[in-house]
Amino acid sequence: MKLKLILAAVLAATAVAAQAQTAPVKIKVAHFLPSISNLQRDVLEPWCETLREESSGGLQCELYPAMAIGGTPPNLISHVRDGIADVVWTSPSYTPNLFPAMEAIELPFVVPADGLGGSRAMWAYYEQHARKDFERYKVLALHSGSGQNLNAVKAPVQTLADMKGMKLRSPSRVSSRLLSALGAAPVNMPASAITESVSRGVADGALAPWELVTAIKLDEIARFHTEPPAGKPAYFAVSMALLMNKKKYEGLPAELKAVIDRNSGLPLVEKFGASWDRATEASRKRAAALGNTLVVQKLEDYEAMRKAAESVEAEWIEEVKAKGLDGAALIAAAREISNKHLTRAN
Repeated sequence: MKLKLILAAVLAATAVAAQAQTAPVKIKVAHFLPSISNLQRDVLEPWCETLREESSGGLQCELYPAMAIGGTPPNLISHVRDGIADVVWTSPSYTPNLFPAMEAIELPFVVPADGLGGSRAMWAYYEQHARKDFERYKVLALHSGSGQNLNAVKAPVQTLADMKGMKLRSPSRVSSRLLSALGAAPVNMPASAITESVSRGVADGALAPWELVTAIKLDEIARFHTEPPAGKPAYFAVSMALLMNKKKYEGLPAELKAVIDRNSGLPLVEKFGASWDRATEASRKRAAALGNTLVVQKLEDYEAMRKAAESVEAEWIEEVKAKGLDGAALIAAAREISNKHLTRAN
């Protein structure tokens, strides 16, 4: 009888262990945009579904949009590092000094304005020059948030003179330096605060990409949108990263790691880029339907802004020198990579 009880206990324990091994792994995915955003509907939800299907239910996402996981957008980097979230989508530029090498490709007038070309350029630059910045994370994708345009409330921005004294939302310290160099007054704020701030007059407009303009309904307040000439680099673009907690990834069984690996890297980067381009086109159409004014800047005015922004590069080169980085070499590399994808994108 004793032997039977022991055998029964062993069998029960084995069954529990087997069940635990086959229990789905929950992946907490956090970001700062609304659940109706292009990001969630067009990229994250299909990505999560692919993970679930290819793992036969072994990987299951739990989505936390609009900072439902707690904190503010700049906290997402520490959330994923510390395991509060398993995966986050955020911008490295929201946490200054943590990703210094990556900043080179975020400098003004460097990266292609479109989502696909810009994303390919950013991924190539990361792989060649910025891996060390992200050693504490499992990098699933790193893409461009598309070129940031000049979105204004009262009148279109066409020349340097139009910029003078304008209070414009800035997403990062690099973009703040750009706006200052162009004569504007940068107002730093996260994406979630833009629409309310502009509606209250805290800012006269915003530096923001088309995808975001629609997501936060900025086009209902800021009705003038200025873009660079076709085929020219963006005024500015932020890098966006899909990062995974390294310990969470390393603790997965080999077969689940393989599913994640198959669905990350350049293929995922290109999905982000293509999605952003579709969103850009839809946003342009929506702005036109609202009766907004869309301006493609004249080449001479664009080049005048580009010239005025040269001081931003010089300042950045001196700043990163103290971190042991050759800023001039990194900028040259970023431009070389971007120019290849600029040609391809146009």
